[in-house]
Amino acid sequence: MRTLTKLDAPSRATNDLDDATTRVREEQQGRIKGDGPLARGTEPQETPPAVSRGGAGSASAHESAVKHVTGRAAYIDDIAAPADALHLALGLSPVAHGRLTRLDLEAVRARPGVVDVVAFSDVPGHTDIGPVFPGDPIFVEDEISYAGQVLFAVAAETHRAAREAVKAAIVEVDEQPASLDPVGAAGRGEAVRPPHVQQSGDWQRSLADAAHVIEGEQFVGGQEHFYLEGQACLVQPTEDEGVIVHTSNQHPSETQKLVAEVLGIPFHAVTVEVRRMGGGFGGKETQASPWACIAALVARRTGRTTRLRLPRAEDMRVTGKRHPFHNRYRLGVDAAGVIQGGELTLIGDCGYSPDLSDAIVDRAMFHADNAYFLGEARVTGHRARTHTASNTAFRGFGGPQGMMVIEAAMDDIARRLGEDPLTIRKRNLYRPGRETTHYGQTVEQVALLHHVVERLEASSDYWARREAITAFNAESPVIKRGMALTPVKFGISFTAKHLNQAGALLHVYTDGSVQINHGGTEMGQGLHTKICQVVARELALDLETVRITATRTDKVPNTSPTAASSGADLNGMAARDACLSLKARLFDFASEHYALDREGMRLEAGALVTGAGESERRIPWGELVQAAYLGRVSLSEKGFYATPLIHYDRMTGQGRPFYYFAHGAAVAEVSVDTLTGEYQVDRVDILHDVGDSLNPAIDIGQVEGGFIQGMGWLTSEELRWNDGGQLISDGPATYKIPTYGDLPPSFNVELLQGHPNSMASIYRSKAVGEPPFMLGISVWAALRDALSSINDYREAPRLDTPATPERVLLAAETLRHRGESTP
Repeated sequence: MRTLTKLDAPSRATNDLDDATTRVREEQQGRIKGDGPLARGTEPQETPPAVSRGGAGSASAHESAVKHVTGRAAYIDDIAAPADALHLALGLSPVAHGRLTRLDLEAVRARPGVVDVVAFSDVPGHTDIGPVFPGDPIFVEDEISYAGQVLFAVAAETHRAAREAVKAAIVEVDEQPASLDPVGAAGRGEAVRPPHVQQSGDWQRSLADAAHVIEGEQFVGGQEHFYLEGQACLVQPTEDEGVIVHTSNQHPSETQKLVAEVLGIPFHAVTVEVRRMGGGFGGKETQASPWACIAALVARRTGRTTRLRLPRAEDMRVTGKRHPFHNRYRLGVDAAGVIQGGELTLIGDCGYSPDLSDAIVDRAMFHADNAYFLGEARVTGHRARTHTASNTAFRGFGGPQGMMVIEAAMDDIARRLGEDPLTIRKRNLYRPGRETTHYGQTVEQVALLHHVVERLEASSDYWARREAITAFNAESPVIKRGMALTPVKFGISFTAKHLNQAGALLHVYTDGSVQINHGGTEMGQGLHTKICQVVARELALDLETVRITATRTDKVPNTSPTAASSGADLNGMAARDACLSLKARLFDFASEHYALDREGMRLEAGALVTGAGESERRIPWGELVQAAYLGRVSLSEKGFYATPLIHYDRMTGQGRPFYYFAHGAAVAEVSVDTLTGEYQVDRVDILHDVGDSLNPAIDIGQVEGGFIQGMGWLTSEELRWNDGGQLISDGPATYKIPTYGDLPPSFNVELLQGHPNSMASIYRSKAVGEPPFMLGISVWAALRDALSSINDYREAPRLDTPATPERVLLAAETLRHRGESTP
């Protein structure tokens, strides 16, 4: 909505205006076109709407939705480059472990179209680009740590010429045995970072005094990010020895830092821009930087724009995945199945370098309780080093892997005691008197956690369906049905305290239009849309009046990655802070300029409003903005936000690492063919807590998408390496993500209403990026439930993930064999 005054003709409503408004408009009348950036050609609305449209809280469409579906949304490979732009291809290690004894690139340089070849010795600055801890060389110097590690890069006139030239390299390697077993590596002390322990109380005594001790172990597989847009960047050299980097990237500031260090130039000489990504999911938080560094190195050496994009198979081989985990637990429970304490051990397969593994295994440890009180417990996390690509961030950031161990335990406790798994889960939920986590944080919304579970239990008709499923299984020897309700309690904040900050830059132009920039990045999740909605709500404008611009390091510096589900929380608050500061400045100006009472002044439906009833005064937004400009009042403002209260002491393993928890629950029902291992998901019911939603349409989409991605991780997405450590599931023919046909026929998703965040988040909303992912655990638990019926629910089978049909069949055969051998 625009409510601006036409400057080249008197307004039709002039006679109804007060003297101050008339004076302002007269001041603007005589101005010569072009003598200042004043708005022209806009008419005030005869009857302005009562409220602005599209602000935070409304179900507005994604800001790039039309561009997405029409193909007009520009991604990195759509950016036009100069005719002389160079194209890069990478020379990769053929082995997982060894020493590079010879790298002869002379034949590569002689290939047609080749302009430059770069390797370790050509790097002018830092050669280690580890994001947090050292250990990630930009090129191999000597030791090779995984199959696919970059040895050199070729720049040529065409992409094909570069790829052909790579094959001419002479590479000689002294191959050595590769370590591919993280459990063995942890036992030998081969780790990328030291182990960490969190402990509450005397866990050994709790085991000794328990009525039952339940033990188990599991393997939780990794996951390929499989973003639609692969790793890609376009780097342009600038006239001042710097570079402009266009990249598909979740952490522009980190890429700015690493590019500058590799080139040996100041940070301010590097500008990184990200308009949008075709998916990220964590795979572009740290692992988008190496490609920008290599392209920037070539761009500076040649003075030519340089493009790098990885083919899908190469992308999958050279980048890390979700960490596979090996989990073990030993828990003491009372006669009712309530946990008294115990020990949980998590071994994360980190790959060859630290990357973000320290924080990822930490978060797995933080979430090893999920929604349940562990009592007196010890949780130990190991960061095992193996000769594979360095595993990295992925939606949930270790939290899902940690939750899996306690959800396995819930099922195992239930089968030991002959209870329904939901009954055991409900008995172990956090509750008053049992609301402190094993790392010392109080769970503040325990009543809400219970409400979510109990409401979904009722709305999904859980117990009637359970009765029907049990009766069906008793009569069906081959097809078995299963059902499970699993909760989610997920902590929101970066566990690295300094990352919990954000900035924003707000501009208001003299036609009343607004531009907002912030440090978050858009990867399809709707963050930019929500930030625009925040600004529209604060300034009481229609959403179409507010425009987002590309994330750039020269607009908002020193930003945190868009990760940890905190994009809207952090950047929304920073944008709001900018709006509040600008509003205060405009109110001060209006109070003096229009001789209005500052008290009670507000923005409403595109106007500045004071008073009420007959004494109400309304000054259109556009007029206010233009008057402020003429009054030499700044129409630009920066905002900043830092999350309060959070802290964590690694020495003691205690603290409050999360600002708040997001909750949810899912019920999944499955049918399993126990003679083939094939199965289908028949029905899913989800109730998810997002506080007061910033955008219900986007949030429901995030819940649906997160659930399906989590289901894929636990069922069909299987990563496979050969004995030499080479990834063999390197494309859609060998790696299976869920498709449309995998959607459950009945898929019911609801956002919990009427329960705002108890903490002062942006409009009392809650994060929605990662928490729904873990709702997919319900599908895995339902598969175990179906299999358990084979031996009359006496035992929950071990079912490692992904629970492919092969693994399901093996579990079924194991249960049948045990049943036959039992007298």
